[in-house]
Amino acid sequence: MIKNFLLIALRNLKKDFWYSLLNILGLTMGITFSLFLIFYIKDELSFDKHNQKASRIYRINSYIHEKDKNTDWALTQLPMGPTLKRDYPEVEEMVRFINRERTLFKKGDNNFYETKIYYADSTIFKVFSHQFVEGSAATALNEPFSIVISKTLAEKYFGKKTSAIGKTLSTVYDVYKVTGVIEDVPKNSHIRFDMLISMSTFLRANQNQGGQDNWGSFFVYTYVLLKPGAHPQAVNKKLADVYKKFVEPVFKPFNVTMRYDVQNITSIHLHSNLQYEPEELGSMSYIWIFSAVAFFMLLIACINYMNLTTARSAHRAKEIGIRKVTGSSKSRLVAQFLGESLFTSFIAVLLSVLLVFLLLGIFNKISGKAFTISSLLQSSNILLLLGVALFTGLVGGSYPAFYLSAFKPVSILKGALSKASGNINLRRTLVVLQFSIAMIMLICTWVVYSQLLFVSKKDLGFNKDQVMTVTVNTGQDERGKIFSMNNEFRNLPGVKSVGSGNSYPGAPNVNLNLFTVETKGGYVDKAVECYAIDENYFGALGIKTVKGRNFSGPPDTAHSIVVNQAMVKHFGWDEAIGKRIKFPGDTSGNYLEVVGVFKDFNQKSLYNPIAPLLLFYSPNGNVIQLKMEPNSIKTSIAKVEATWKKYFPQLPFEYKFLDEDFNSQYAADQKRGKIFAAFSILTIIITCLGLLGLTAFTTQQRQKEISIRRVLGASTTEVVTMITKNYLWLALIAAVIAFPVAWYFMNKWLQVFPYNTGLSIVPFVMSAMVILITAAATAGFYSAKAALSNPAKNLRTE
Repeated sequence: MIKNFLLIALRNLKKDFWYSLLNILGLTMGITFSLFLIFYIKDELSFDKHNQKASRIYRINSYIHEKDKNTDWALTQLPMGPTLKRDYPEVEEMVRFINRERTLFKKGDNNFYETKIYYADSTIFKVFSHQFVEGSAATALNEPFSIVISKTLAEKYFGKKTSAIGKTLSTVYDVYKVTGVIEDVPKNSHIRFDMLISMSTFLRANQNQGGQDNWGSFFVYTYVLLKPGAHPQAVNKKLADVYKKFVEPVFKPFNVTMRYDVQNITSIHLHSNLQYEPEELGSMSYIWIFSAVAFFMLLIACINYMNLTTARSAHRAKEIGIRKVTGSSKSRLVAQFLGESLFTSFIAVLLSVLLVFLLLGIFNKISGKAFTISSLLQSSNILLLLGVALFTGLVGGSYPAFYLSAFKPVSILKGALSKASGNINLRRTLVVLQFSIAMIMLICTWVVYSQLLFVSKKDLGFNKDQVMTVTVNTGQDERGKIFSMNNEFRNLPGVKSVGSGNSYPGAPNVNLNLFTVETKGGYVDKAVECYAIDENYFGALGIKTVKGRNFSGPPDTAHSIVVNQAMVKHFGWDEAIGKRIKFPGDTSGNYLEVVGVFKDFNQKSLYNPIAPLLLFYSPNGNVIQLKMEPNSIKTSIAKVEATWKKYFPQLPFEYKFLDEDFNSQYAADQKRGKIFAAFSILTIIITCLGLLGLTAFTTQQRQKEISIRRVLGASTTEVVTMITKNYLWLALIAAVIAFPVAWYFMNKWLQVFPYNTGLSIVPFVMSAMVILITAAATAGFYSAKAALSNPAKNLRTE
């Protein structure tokens, strides 16, 4: 029986090759690009699940509440981990990570800056799953100045054939011994590193600063491994006790409260919205969006199959009638048609696999993923392919199978169904659904790209164009050298101005310090973002002073500060100049005084509103900003590098441009936007394929009617209008459905941005026009072709 079904399926494929090709091509495209989205979604959902104890690993998060501000951090204080391990039986183990700044490491002639570095407790390998290539997990981080490095890092410094164990890496001021080499941390980890330095190294360096008992500073990622059966809510209740015992005495005098919460590591990537996350986060909303897109792409491909199969039903009417007369049951016919559909689906899946392999590199580039062919050939993905084949085969073939098998043999053989073409209302409904989906995706793509363009072009309050940033990082006080080097930079042709500080717009290292601020009602304690700059910083970045003055030089070091307009507004100052700010608890009489107010600028991305900002004066900071002439940037970079090597020959010359660095904060949305745009276009192409086949078949069926109309005097334009207006009405109905759906979701998405373009009518009208023009062009082409054919030839058999 199966052999018979296959032979019939092959015969029908050959008999109607053009329509079969359209069916297979539409299904192949739908399956291929749905698979890409499914692989993307699977990867996003898999974060941190490679850890064997993932279900028991939780991170401690901090939620700080001030009178008019909430601050949510992925960080805690240094004593948190040991306190939980010591005092609470639910905690089996703890581990802490402390991020280390970008550091230059040396081994012989190999000098590289490393950025993925953390101090970590030796217990890390009892909590997280990392496979050792060399060394022992039990002892790797026990001693001060011991490090564990990734396999890639070991090969970079020591080569592929040399053991790294026992060898050393040096910084400007320390020597570290390699005690372990691990496989590279999987990319689907919410915290990734290339190097771990023993926590005892950090504790020894800071033992005189009281950090081990400091409950006021938040700079540690703290994780706990709960005992089997321990409930996270029970731990949350215990964390309230930690707050009352250790933290409340520190914060209560400043009218600040807080709470802690635990979060399972598998939920961090998609569900966290905290500050200071160690890696770029995903978004559960995009998972739902991409899941819908994948489903709708498959659905549109299935709709194409249904439409074409039911439209071509007349071609198989006599075959069905004869089969029924000769004893074939309805169930056998259903099985036959479903078998044909599944056969077509499996052909499309095989072609899709080839396309996936061919296009994998392009998809990786767009999405930022690192899929390989071997990673896609897992058993779970093989089952996924079978599932997709069954879904498309059964969904696409179900209606045609039941519809065709229901034909009455007497009516068929009398010729009553010779003009059969299926349920026209159902086909129209399916076409409307296709148009609606395509229109929704077009509108969403338009809005997303408009918003991303808006944030990249918006006036940020500073000039980020042609500003080059270089950073001196030796671990030593280099202000004397920086002073001389900056003076030489200023004399270089092509360099307009040079400023320095210890941070810059878009940088993550902005401090949040507690200050006692003068207001109308007296002094209040408030956390304010702050960092240090020199007198040339504003000039290099084009930041305007709106009141008072900029820093003038070293005399400003002791007491002078400048603040932004947001800070003036926040504290209700009528006259900001002369306002005093102190450090909490300082009874020495020392104070800081506001000497200038500068125009608000976006220190952070446009996901964040402008917050109060306070700037100190500190000359010759290690982060240097060079404003370049736009016409000679390449030449100027070479001259800047030559000057750099004169003062810091031991440091590699590395630079970045401020506009690229600032816009990198939108990289995640830009990647997702590209994916969404690409798949929106593909959805339209798949819709067009179905419309192409359906229109071709419909005009072929109405060929004699068209010929009679032409003989009776109808013009080509009239014939084209008659055929295309039906599709245009369907497109307009689709617009009525698509507009409110797209408006709802895009309005919700734009609310994420404090600064957004808002929703205008343009994306809606233009998207509807694209679908209308596409429908008119597709239907118009075939109707014009039919109208221009010879009527005598078409009517010869009548």
